[in-house]
Amino acid sequence: MLFPLYVLNPRQRLPVVTLLIIAINIAITAWTTSLGEPNMSILAAKHGFVPARLTHLGQPQNINVPIQAINIFGWRGFKQVHPVSTNPRDVYLTFLTAMFLHGSWGHLLMNMWMLWLFGANIEDRLGHGVFLMFYAIGGVLATLTFWLSDPGGLLPMIGASGAIAAVLGAYAVTFPTTKVRTLVFLIFIVFVDMPALLLLGIWFLLQVTSGMMGLWGMPLQPVAFWAHIGGFVAGMILMPLLSFGSSPPGLDWRKEAHDLFQFHDPRFGDHLNSDKRFDDRRRREGNGERAK
Repeated sequence: MLFPLYVLNPRQRLPVVTLLIIAINIAITAWTTSLGEPNMSILAAKHGFVPARLTHLGQPQNINVPIQAINIFGWRGFKQVHPVSTNPRDVYLTFLTAMFLHGSWGHLLMNMWMLWLFGANIEDRLGHGVFLMFYAIGGVLATLTFWLSDPGGLLPMIGASGAIAAVLGAYAVTFPTTKVRTLVFLIFIVFVDMPALLLLGIWFLLQVTSGMMGLWGMPLQPVAFWAHIGGFVAGMILMPLLSFGSSPPGLDWRKEAHDLFQFHDPRFGDHLNSDKRFDDRRRREGNGERAK
């Protein structure tokens, strides 16, 4: 088991949007958990994403969603259903509202921890407004992937993990060599500084494996693995598009692209000389000189 503790990647700007998303999620979870399990389940049915509602969009009949108690260890069923409409306005709104509903404090804390660890650097790279747009689009694409995996599903999907998976995918392609201090549970507990690409790659492979097992009918906990997969891939694609030509704080975006995949050991001179040659070339270009 791997648990990331912190990233060794300082940021230049206060992650205002990341903090705001975390605060809103905490406030909503504090309210929903005060309602009690049956009412929380009804709320999830109405405002979570139910795939069958999108499949039958605009049809006159309601969709009967089983009312179940949400628990971090699984689902415990109640013998009742709750009808929800297929009105397009109601269904489309659940793409947003589902991202701010969580079934328990444990569910929330895990999601918000991952968002804080990796979202701050992505927001720093994109800027506040673009990061908010990225987060929302990533969450919507993750939800659509979940729908494609089970168009007739009746269990509501709730949680921010699809949008956060987009953040993880963006981090993997933007800061692949950044070290992440990770708690590793084997026979003994050890601390390891893992490259972000390795850590997030392992996480993604676990989601793909679990998602395929679910498609093959193997019993799994009701986790939206395909939302994680879709979000991660969406983040990998969206991040280069949204960051292209936009300079990181205090840096030139072309130098960032040059340095991104420099895997040389900095103790050796070639890496340092390469950086120096790049800086010299950029300086000459700025002075209108021909590169030699």
